[in-house]
Amino acid sequence: MAGSSTGVLAVGKSVPSLVRWGVTADADLVYRCLATFGPRRAGEVAADLGLVVRRVRVALDELMEAALVQVAREPAYGLEAATWRAVAVDDAVMSLRRRALRRSGVAPTNRAAGPSYPPFAARRLPDRDSTRRRVAELAPTERAEQMAMNPERIISAETRAVASPLDAAALRRGVRLLSLGRPPADGDRSTQHTADFARLGGEYRETAELPHKLMIFDRRVALLAVDPLDLSRGTWEVVDPAAVASLVALFLRHWSGAIDPRKNGVPRLVLTPREKALVTLLAEGHTDASAAERLGMSTRSVTYALRALMDRLGVENRFQLGLALGALHAAIPPGLSTVDEIEGRDA
Repeated sequence: MAGSSTGVLAVGKSVPSLVRWGVTADADLVYRCLATFGPRRAGEVAADLGLVVRRVRVALDELMEAALVQVAREPAYGLEAATWRAVAVDDAVMSLRRRALRRSGVAPTNRAAGPSYPPFAARRLPDRDSTRRRVAELAPTERAEQMAMNPERIISAETRAVASPLDAAALRRGVRLLSLGRPPADGDRSTQHTADFARLGGEYRETAELPHKLMIFDRRVALLAVDPLDLSRGTWEVVDPAAVASLVALFLRHWSGAIDPRKNGVPRLVLTPREKALVTLLAEGHTDASAAERLGMSTRSVTYALRALMDRLGVENRFQLGLALGALHAAIPPGLSTVDEIEGRDA
């Protein structure tokens, strides 16, 4: 692969893949271009990515609707010649998370408008303290199973202090505890709690993204955060059997795709057909340029696609990408087996 093209992106901010949030591949590439290289007109983005202008404009319409881009400069003679800029990466991810929550039917609303209401009968616990008191009441009544989904990447010491005794007591009674979390952020101090939880017999898995803060007690009562991004807004207590069953199905769907970090598992990676074709061609020995020609892409689009894969897998270079794809069985990469082949093919 061309070593010269990778150096350009190395100086840009790492941008997570937006495809996982329902953004199309074209829109993801256009956002990535604007976030990496700064404000541009549609024609300039098209030239950078090797796409026709019409596709870029369609992608910009999608990004604008999702509040991921803004008009930086609007000329007097029409929006088509406007200069576009990407919103900050953190703001973009937050916007997409909230959109996903709205589509799931349990979205937080504007604070000024009051709390959101789920599409089923539920009692609202107004704040974090009332939620903790209700958990303390429900936990001792459990007889079979508890499911917990925790999207936070940093668990506070206060939360651990409240949860640990309840978990230990439930496990001693023979209750099956399933805890689903995200990989901890730097500064998280919950590792020992997780180790103790597993040692006592709790089952713990991790996955990259989780939609809700959720607890389910014996598949009969569920506590669902009003706003997963602000737990101080309280919780919905759900007892409707059909609604609880739907939340159980949601939990199990994410549980089945998660990994146990103690077993060095790796998450499943779903590649688009174009990504699969690109990885296969590069594994067969094609250069960036020849792979781009075969797929009808520009060389720069190949670079963007590979950078997106690196961001999704959390790796820093193409050598690591080849190893990660091999570990995930996403590709059998004989052409990516040595540093010389990966980084120096087109040098």
